[in-house]
Amino acid sequence: MRRKCSKVVGTYLRFFPVQMRFCSNAASCAECQQALDLDISNDVSPSRIKNACGGGGIYDHGTMICAPSQQPESATALDALKHGGKRAIADALARVECAPDASATVALVDAAYLAPHGAVIGFTGPPGVGKSTLIDALIKRWRAAGVTVGVIAVDPSSRTTHGALLGDRIRMRTDPADDGVFVRSLASRGALGGLAELAFPAAVLMRALFDRVVVETVGVGQSEADISAVADSVVLCVQPGSGDALQFMKAGIMEIPDLAAVTKADMGASARRALADLKGALGLASSGGIPCHMVSATKDEGVGELLAAIDARFPGGTENNCELATRRHAQAESWLRLAVGQRFGEAGLAAAETASAMNLPLDVAPFGHARDIMQRLTIAFDA
Repeated sequence: MRRKCSKVVGTYLRFFPVQMRFCSNAASCAECQQALDLDISNDVSPSRIKNACGGGGIYDHGTMICAPSQQPESATALDALKHGGKRAIADALARVECAPDASATVALVDAAYLAPHGAVIGFTGPPGVGKSTLIDALIKRWRAAGVTVGVIAVDPSSRTTHGALLGDRIRMRTDPADDGVFVRSLASRGALGGLAELAFPAAVLMRALFDRVVVETVGVGQSEADISAVADSVVLCVQPGSGDALQFMKAGIMEIPDLAAVTKADMGASARRALADLKGALGLASSGGIPCHMVSATKDEGVGELLAAIDARFPGGTENNCELATRRHAQAESWLRLAVGQRFGEAGLAAAETASAMNLPLDVAPFGHARDIMQRLTIAFDA
């Protein structure tokens, strides 16, 4: 059977009917994609295929049959992306959306995962609460301070036409000539939880490029809490008249925010009442301690205080932050389970978990790891 050297390191997954050993320098083999003629009905011994000492590649009794890359293309591509402007970023995100399993795409997002730069701020709340307008006000202040900002705005898809208006960006009046701010809209494509399926890899890519990455969910109700699986910090937005304390207490979304904001604070007494109800609900859901702010984006009231509270969550930046690293690792494992589960269902997850493949090592990016698992599951299920 003809197989490709496709970034498979087959020593820790035990559920395959065959034992195949590939070089440990998996990225090099994934780059070249040279085909190998192997009879996988028999065990392929280490002498048949072995790792080249220090150099990568695949050898057949001393003859190289899969050459290593001379330079890590993923790192080169990420560096080029950082200096390529908005067009390059748009093209990269389009590849993430249209060809997420391509070798170049996987290598790029893996490189971005291992080289995080900025913080990801998630904004969630009911429809019409004013998330986009508030984000626009925050962008202006960040840019005035020289902070670069990337935005992922998720809009709901129609179940009838399957299209999406992608209108959130209309409220974000950014300068097209400003390379320090980039707005990308994503359609939810029917995904539940308030986010699009591609929000996580898109956020990973953008946090390697910008100081702040803002992820705006679709308008959510009481239980859509997927934003916590993407963002480093979650801001919950509510508006006056959106319900009493009981309504707030019923909402599972109250369990996820790191900050909360009552928008349209210029409405006076109703805004203050909403703030009191919000504080009460958050106190019960999260044992208190969640800062709550009143803001009016149209009048620029309270926006500076909210921005300061957001930035204060990363006083030393995002590097060498153990708590943040732990959170991001948990998010990567969550995405890994989701990706494998969507492709292979419970049977695939059970097989991978039996082999302990779903335990993502701390220094391993999830995207190439997920592709390895899926390739092996495909071989196992097709056998």
